[in-house]
Amino acid sequence: MSRDDEQRETPAEEPQGGEQLALIRDSVRKAKVPRAKPRTWRGAALAKELPVAKVLVDKGPVHLDKLWDYAVPAEMDAEARPGVRVRVRFGAGTGRVREGRREGGGLLDGYIVERVAESDYRGPLAAIAQVVSPEPVLGPGLLALCRAVADRYAGSLADVLQLAMPKRHVRAESETSPPPLPPPGPPAPGSWQRYPAGPGFLEALAGGGTPRAVWTALPGPHWPDEWAAAVAATLASGRGALVVVPDGRTAARVDAALTRALGGAGRHVLLTADLGPEERYRRWLAVSRGSVRAVVGTRAAMFAPVRDLGLVGIWDDGDQSHSDDHAPQPHARDVLLLRAVHEKTGFLLGDLGRTVEAAQLVENGWARPLEAGREQVRAAAPLIRTVDEGEVARDAEARAARLPTLAWQTVREALTRGPVLVQVPRRGYVPRLACERCREPARCRHCSGPLEARDADRLACGWCGRAETAWHCAECGGSRLRASVVGARRTAEELGRAFPAVPVRTSGRDHVLDTVPDRPSLVVSTPGAEPVAEGGYAAALLLDGWALLGRPDLRAGEDALRRWLEAAALVRGQEDGGLVVVTAEPTQRPVQALVRWDPAGYAARELAERSQLGFPPVSRMAAVAGPAESVAELIASAPLPEGTETLGPVPLAPTPQGRPRRPGDPPPGAQWERALLRVPPGQGRALAAAVKEAKALRLARGDKDPTVRVDPLDIG
Repeated sequence: MSRDDEQRETPAEEPQGGEQLALIRDSVRKAKVPRAKPRTWRGAALAKELPVAKVLVDKGPVHLDKLWDYAVPAEMDAEARPGVRVRVRFGAGTGRVREGRREGGGLLDGYIVERVAESDYRGPLAAIAQVVSPEPVLGPGLLALCRAVADRYAGSLADVLQLAMPKRHVRAESETSPPPLPPPGPPAPGSWQRYPAGPGFLEALAGGGTPRAVWTALPGPHWPDEWAAAVAATLASGRGALVVVPDGRTAARVDAALTRALGGAGRHVLLTADLGPEERYRRWLAVSRGSVRAVVGTRAAMFAPVRDLGLVGIWDDGDQSHSDDHAPQPHARDVLLLRAVHEKTGFLLGDLGRTVEAAQLVENGWARPLEAGREQVRAAAPLIRTVDEGEVARDAEARAARLPTLAWQTVREALTRGPVLVQVPRRGYVPRLACERCREPARCRHCSGPLEARDADRLACGWCGRAETAWHCAECGGSRLRASVVGARRTAEELGRAFPAVPVRTSGRDHVLDTVPDRPSLVVSTPGAEPVAEGGYAAALLLDGWALLGRPDLRAGEDALRRWLEAAALVRGQEDGGLVVVTAEPTQRPVQALVRWDPAGYAARELAERSQLGFPPVSRMAAVAGPAESVAELIASAPLPEGTETLGPVPLAPTPQGRPRRPGDPPPGAQWERALLRVPPGQGRALAAAVKEAKALRLARGDKDPTVRVDPLDIG
């Protein structure tokens, strides 16, 4: 029947217009059925069995970090299962109760954690407003992991869940996931044979064991295939595997190796931010439903709900990308360690170098070292030569392109055999300047920020951006400047003049190259952005090593060595003529570790020194930053464990104008202080609980809360 026919058959005596609307309102008031959204379910019958749902509300403050009881209407009984997404009324108070239901408050998202027969709360309960989706996305294992992470980092469970749970997309959720493929056969050891314990590690994984190892990978192109073999061995046992890497470029290399090893799609998925929200959720659902048992991805993949997990792994755990920027700022290495313990899985921490945290795992016996013998290292690593800064200053050849004679000769000879990599610590043109006479850093007259040369003839402040046309040194009155650090763009310009017949490419934050062809060229890169050369680089120059070593941070030497190893590992082995020249003081410990290619020995010595000084990872720390009064009040109110030592507080440097505010930075114009709370081994959990309790009390009173970070990366 058409719409016009319906209108013609309407009886004439039926009320029309406002009279009809009045009757509709009256019938709705008298009806016993629930109203439309947003629902209060006033007068609706409750589920006959387990009528109370414990709901985790997606609201982050730590003083609300608990489960909340809600009534389950009978109509939702089948869909309101543990793990599903729901919407609930929150914040109504007890003043608005009608027909036994609490009403009011705002609608918030949440997850049903469990169903129980009755509530410990004796007052009226609000009803669940809506079951958003019947898909059980929050399983018991993921919930337990998020709870453990929240407790370790003094955060709320809701904050951790926001990091762990991707946003819902209806179209992806409506699609079915295929059944899982049968386990593949055990892989051949391949290049794992270069490590004495490598084949045994794979055999243990393939046999259903849970080996734990700290793997110092040999330089060269083989480590992605070695990750693929470890994952394939785990899948052969009928279990799942998870590998977390620092960035999308690394993830793509491991993904390609897994595709070669496992033979096409269906056995593993790649989880990175570049996928887009819908595709990422589609792949996450395939993992959650058990359709796929292997995952490789960046930081957020550390929470991937892999079924029957048998191996968790992390590559390059010293990279700061593994530490989340959002509260409570967990580190992927520590999250995977928690998973390995709670889910009783194997564990593999791989790196070209070795962090102090990895060295501690080896020293306390929790993990075994997995490394090659010295003969294999010498065969795979390039030859390392050093040039100190004094030699650079005395070398006349260095004036042409900032290269000492040794580096000049290395580049000229290597360009006959292939590409040459040049690593520069800073991007830009001349990011740091100083007075030529007294070496005092050049500062802006308006905000005291550092002056930078944006190009060959223009000075500007790195903080406020103001141009500087008539600079004079405040210390000696000099008017001539020298470069204290030369950026990648300036270096590329100078090398282009020195080698005019050779193409010069740059790779940095603004434009990162993935690969370069195997033909003569100069590739100027900032640390971490080095492209892979087909067949390896013929040589590499690591310039301005003092800029990496001179940072005022506890991890400066460790980070410098890690950056150098990553670049040098892209160079051909010594047997193939590979050569690396580093401009840094040869007596520095990180430089000596690079020359010997001994990152494990360097990490062991660093760990021994930190043990004597009581620094992480031997001790646990929490950083409290904010206005001086707030920092003092929070520390005073926290029930800190016995033996807690307070370091500071010390003033924090103001946030430069125009620079994005990073986590823990003071707001522009604000004066903040930071204090470090240090506890002896075994007291980390008590420290996190104490600062979390103090934060919760302050928030409940409405006080402005300072920022708290457990296990801060930047100690100073």
